[in-house]
Amino acid sequence: MKVTEQLAELRGLPVEDLRQKARDLDDQVFRLHMQQSIGQAESGQRVRPLRRELARVKTVLREKGVRD
Repeated sequence: MKVTEQLAELRGLPVEDLRQKARDLDDQVFRLHMQQSIGQAESGQRVRPLRRELARVKTVLREKGVRD
């Protein structure tokens, strides 16, 4: 999915869904970091896309005027 399509989809979601998505993504990033620190994760290639998606969700939330 292209970034513009992803942003259009995110902009169509209600604020509460965006907040939940941000919490889920933040939790996933945290878990991957923990797995890396104890040596369970094989590589860090999964963290970067999740962090970028989290940043996009937070950007859309700010565009809607929501502050966490």
